[in-house]
Amino acid sequence: MIKFRKPYWLLALAWISFHPLQAQQISSPKEHFGFNIGDDYQLANYTQTEAYFHKLAKQSDRVKLQVIGKTEEGREQLMLIISSPENLKNIDRFQNISRTMAQANIPEVEARKLAKEGKSVVWIDGGLHSNEVVATHQLIQTAYLLASSNNEETQRILDQSIILLTHANPDGHELVGDWYMRESDPLKRSTGYIPKLYQKYAGHDNNRDFFMLNLKESQNIAKQLFVEWVPQIMYNHHQTAPAGAVVAGAPYRDPFNYVFDPLLMSGIDALGAAMSSRMNAENKPGYTAKGGSVFSTWYNGGLRTTTYFHNVIGLLTEIIGNPTPYEIPLVPSRLIPSSNTQNPVVPQKWHFQQSIDYSVSLNYAVMGYASRYKDEVLYNIYRMGRNSIERGSKDFWPLSPSKVAIIDTALNQARRKGNNQVNRSQVQNILGELFQNKDLRDPRGYIIPADQADFSTAKKFLNALIQNGIQVQQANNSFTVNGKSYPKGSYVIKTNQAFRPHILDMFEPQDHPDDFEYPGGPPIPPYDAAGWTLAYLMDVKFDRILDDFQGPFENLNIGEIIPIKATNKPVGKYIKLPANINDSYKIANQQLNQKSKAWRDQVSGDFYVENNQKVDLTFDASGVNALPKSAKPLKSLRIGLWDSYGGSMPSGWLRFLMEQNAYNFEVVYPSAIDKGSLNAKYDVLIFPGNSIPRYIGTGNPTVSRGGNLEMPENIPAEYQERWGRLSVDKSIPILKDFMEKGGKVITIGNSSDLAEHLNLAVEDALVDADHKPLKRTDFYTPGSVIIAHVGQNNPSTWGYGEKIDLYYSNDNLYKIKDEKIKPLLWFASDQVLKSGWSWGEKYLKDGVLAFETPIGKGKLVSFGNDINFRSQTHGTFKLLFNQLQ
Repeated sequence: MIKFRKPYWLLALAWISFHPLQAQQISSPKEHFGFNIGDDYQLANYTQTEAYFHKLAKQSDRVKLQVIGKTEEGREQLMLIISSPENLKNIDRFQNISRTMAQANIPEVEARKLAKEGKSVVWIDGGLHSNEVVATHQLIQTAYLLASSNNEETQRILDQSIILLTHANPDGHELVGDWYMRESDPLKRSTGYIPKLYQKYAGHDNNRDFFMLNLKESQNIAKQLFVEWVPQIMYNHHQTAPAGAVVAGAPYRDPFNYVFDPLLMSGIDALGAAMSSRMNAENKPGYTAKGGSVFSTWYNGGLRTTTYFHNVIGLLTEIIGNPTPYEIPLVPSRLIPSSNTQNPVVPQKWHFQQSIDYSVSLNYAVMGYASRYKDEVLYNIYRMGRNSIERGSKDFWPLSPSKVAIIDTALNQARRKGNNQVNRSQVQNILGELFQNKDLRDPRGYIIPADQADFSTAKKFLNALIQNGIQVQQANNSFTVNGKSYPKGSYVIKTNQAFRPHILDMFEPQDHPDDFEYPGGPPIPPYDAAGWTLAYLMDVKFDRILDDFQGPFENLNIGEIIPIKATNKPVGKYIKLPANINDSYKIANQQLNQKSKAWRDQVSGDFYVENNQKVDLTFDASGVNALPKSAKPLKSLRIGLWDSYGGSMPSGWLRFLMEQNAYNFEVVYPSAIDKGSLNAKYDVLIFPGNSIPRYIGTGNPTVSRGGNLEMPENIPAEYQERWGRLSVDKSIPILKDFMEKGGKVITIGNSSDLAEHLNLAVEDALVDADHKPLKRTDFYTPGSVIIAHVGQNNPSTWGYGEKIDLYYSNDNLYKIKDEKIKPLLWFASDQVLKSGWSWGEKYLKDGVLAFETPIGKGKLVSFGNDINFRSQTHGTFKLLFNQLQ
């Protein structure tokens, strides 16, 4: 009997068809975690997720794993690079194309070629806010689907795009995952009552750190977003949606920041349309956009929003969902279809799996758009960058509310002269006067002189720019611009570069529009802040140069930070550390910590330390052979910093600042304060915002802020001592006793209410003629940069001149009624706004923002605003430091 063998080509075809499935056995989440992603009552922690990502990288030739840095708690922060195997073999080439297109320093013809050759790059992150558990878990599910799926859509995405799946907060993921799963009974599981911040210092504020880059996680992410890759599209997952909706997303409400390229805004609109269309096509109702939520594109500093200033199409969604099912509430107004919410969702029970499915669909909408239009998105980021370079290379007059106000004033004057008639010639003259006024142009660049007093802080500002991908130059010799001489070592930032919007935003005032719910109605709160000009907040001295200028300038490497260290070694027995330099305080503390001696001049506030090998100078200091007669030895104070169960963000930022500046301190919780005998443990107590109960007038209930709730039974023993809040009836008398016996209390932000609890002679300055609080329609100043006057000849204000730029956000403001109370900061004019928005600015005039007063043998020092806001306001750090020396 003759046996017929199968043709070799059939065998080969069978092997090819079977081999991918056999060679690429991709473990499902259930196989790894023991449950499906989206199962009710189930959460993974970071350790499990990290192991799964490593497993996917080993099992799939579509996945490359990269450690982008360490977290604040020392974990590895991971990014998965996912694309087709062929693309991954040439990943360096595609990364270089993506970066080159964003930097836009190539001719148009070359850009067109690279747009065809390159692959669109899409960033998708999750877990930045770790109690927003949908965001973390959609990342896992999306990674699995991209690694394992063989459908046509996934294959097109893999062929035409490179996906960067990035874990934004490993530390918080570990905390929240473990916290939820600690209960054996699923019905008792909850993400509530987490005992500490889910980012070591910032908690929720880790999404406000992306122009400052204080935190390690922020630095890791920024390096990938703005230096290494510069994706064309980034998608930042959050939760939760407004009540009655499932997910809030793009496009976003006005105003958008006026430094943006129009292509950016149309790009956001296009991606928003792709996302909402996919939801509608898959019958997934509840997507809301524009006025359906609070999100705008004005603010810089968020993970999503900072990308806008780099011409990256940034997307944010806020979705509902939790492994513990819950009910979508009835919100009748959201049931009416509109351009905000095209497909309303009806009240229903909602499961975790539904949120995961929504998130994955939204990811695929974004990745699908990027793969279909990859040439376009690559070219458009080039075009935006090229537009920025061109605008920074010539005279450019921006349009913003203040500029339009000039036009409006001129137009009204012309109408009055012409009986309300304005002809075409007059309109041209009005516009001509605006666009011929050279003082209203954008600068061609900025010079940061090397001879400014606090040059080390200026370098920290420059490093924030450099880590955001900005090209910085340094002068290798002295030079002159516009008749002014600058020393060797000065820094230059030209605006003829692709990320020009970010440069302008860090140097120029934000010109926020008057924004009201309706004419005569209340102001619409901005999404976060209205003004934040970093050069102002850090008190960096710089010159705006309106015309093109040249000099002996060398380009610094993009992304490579400037070392902050001295260039000389002082000669003398002692080193003088001036009080107007922030790092002087740090160096003095370091010497005390090392058991070396340090002194402070009681006239000037300057520090002196022994000139020994232990001194680590960050600036060029001078040496002296004798101490001033007015110098007194320093000793470390016993400092207590308030915090609470769950963690306080203002307190966390203070921990960060004090650690960075070598202060020794203890964290103290309300229960410990209420035990009394504080003088035996502390010399100074610091109370950041939201720590002191709000003052609501005499005769009112004495409950603390938020109430003293009964502690849940399942709080672990190690955290129980943190439970509780300060109260008016018990805590305030203890704090008063502490001061009367010689202790110092520092209150910051709304904790300055302590002064009113103590019945000091201060009154609220933001009241009307009937002493009632001003209505928001009369006064509203959301986060903005304001100019304040500074009290002189006072140790509390050593290191300051007569004026200072500071961050103010509808903060406490007082009138002083007793000469024993010494003002430290006040507003001396009715025109003090420097950057942002202040409606009813006139009400700020003569208001006292900070003061000090003796209380028995001790002292109360009160700051109405947050002088340490997000550890960004370097210009006001010394106000705190002066209290701790």
